Amino acid sequence: MSKGSSRFKDALQNIFAASAILIAFVVSYLLFVNIMGNPVNFEGGNPKGLALEGNYLGIIYKGGFIVPILMTCVLALIIFVFERIITLSRAKGKGRLNTFVRQLQTLLNEDKIEDAMDACDKQRGSLANVMKAGLLRYRDLQKDRELEKDQKILSIQKSFEEATALELPMLSRNMVIFSTLASISVLIGLIGTVLGMIRAFAALAQSGAPDALALSQGISEALVNTAFGITGSTLAIIAFNYFSTSVDSYTYKIDEAGFSLTQNFATSLKTA
Repeated sequence: MSKGSSRFKDALQNIFAASAILIAFVVSYLLFVNIMGNPVNFEGGNPKGLALEGNYLGIIYKGGFIVPILMTCVLALIIFVFERIITLSRAKGKGRLNTFVRQLQTLLNEDKIEDAMDACDKQRGSLANVMKAGLLRYRDLQKDRELEKDQKILSIQKSFEEATALELPMLSRNMVIFSTLASISVLIGLIGTVLGMIRAFAALAQSGAPDALALSQGISEALVNTAFGITGSTLAIIAFNYFSTSVDSYTYKIDEAGFSLTQNFATSLKTA
């Protein structure tokens, strides 16, 4: 993957991220207004009144205008979870990585560089891209008679580092979105909770009998926003930890394969 291609893909990913969040907000708002705010969910068919007993759509609607924002966080999280699953699946390429690495080691031990590069083309994963870059440099250095052995080893290590640097952004892309959603979901939910409690206490502060409707609406708003905020944050933390572990594991396999190829090359130089 060239640097120009990498920049183009980064631009497309940024557009995708912004579009996904915008679409999530539009869908959330439409669901909030048309589904949860449907008059059939409320007593007397009035969305301003109490939600029907046991009607969770109406109860969620009483959470107020903060709810669509929290729903946007949850929907955006779901979108990016699927994006990460698809991207990491493509990055792993075809077949099992351990089997692929063993196959490359066998071919290298037999000095079948061309066959090893063909195997990389068939595997089509990030590991294969990094290994192919190293193999191309491996083949060129085998023919080089000017560089010293240490210089050749450093050269092949550098080729691995450059190839890895081009692949890693794709593996870790959008991870910051998960960490951001984990933080802001709780904070946005807390804002809704505070607004709901303000409404509830305002109902209690009225002279005479408290306004039962305003009091119940304030409490509903507070609890619904708290529930949505905690749910969104919890799911985002789980997703972040899962994908971080997957990326770290895959990066380790890339480093391990690169080290193996470098060692193989160093051994071939000593026996040459």
